Amino acid sequence: MTDEHVDGAAEIETLAEDCDLVNATVGDRVAGVATVTIDRPDARNALNGQLRRELKEIFAAIETSDVRVVVLTGSDEAKAFVAGADVGELRERNAIEQREASKRPRVYEVVDDLRQPVIARINGHALGGGSELAQGCDVRIAHERAKLGQPEINLGIVPGGGATQRLPRLVGEGQAMRLILSGELIDAEEARDIGLVDIVCADEDELDEEVYGLAEAMATKSPVALEIGKKAIKASSRMDLEAGIEYEAELFAALFSTADKDEGIDAFFEDREPEWRGR
Repeated sequence: MTDEHVDGAAEIETLAEDCDLVNATVGDRVAGVATVTIDRPDARNALNGQLRRELKEIFAAIETSDVRVVVLTGSDEAKAFVAGADVGELRERNAIEQREASKRPRVYEVVDDLRQPVIARINGHALGGGSELAQGCDVRIAHERAKLGQPEINLGIVPGGGATQRLPRLVGEGQAMRLILSGELIDAEEARDIGLVDIVCADEDELDEEVYGLAEAMATKSPVALEIGKKAIKASSRMDLEAGIEYEAELFAALFSTADKDEGIDAFFEDREPEWRGR
């Protein structure tokens, strides 16, 4: 990390203790990996204003910490990742109030723009805003019991958390049209087949093995290279090819001014594990 990033583990966990709907731990499974758990079981983790606010606060603390990778999941008790938005809140809003509630950065952008990689551990249904939250993550690994979809059309509305933009980039325009305009829910296997989910697991043990195995593989890499790599890959869906290649070249060159680049190459020649300095 750069010098401005601090340990932060205690701060993150202390902040989480003051949250009612979000839990967070750092390093309990893998060093350098934060696990952020959505815990609103009585509503199957539906996103309300309080939950969105608490998630944004936790992710803000993670952003400035030396955490290298984040796992975002739902609590075991809820048996869901996020079952959707809080429909009761939506019913009470008019257009002006909704525009105010939609001011960016929302939790979807906070997750998408986080400098650390975020792995969605989809332990159950991810519907509506929950599917959009998963789409904002960088990798999606799901339990086979999970269902995913955008059922907003059934309420006379459309997705408002980014699905009309992120979903076509993940699965193609036709599949996004199918899911958004029909409100159809799909299982994890089909979600994997169309590109919405990356890996499907048969049980909790396999889910944790896949999620934390990947998190560990990422967390052992240079924090600077992780951040720059994420930026470059995100750019691929936001720039045309020529602009994206130019952007990649600039980011690649910038890494040649870092101590981690020198350490990585020295470790390669000396046949040892690198000791990343994060700058």
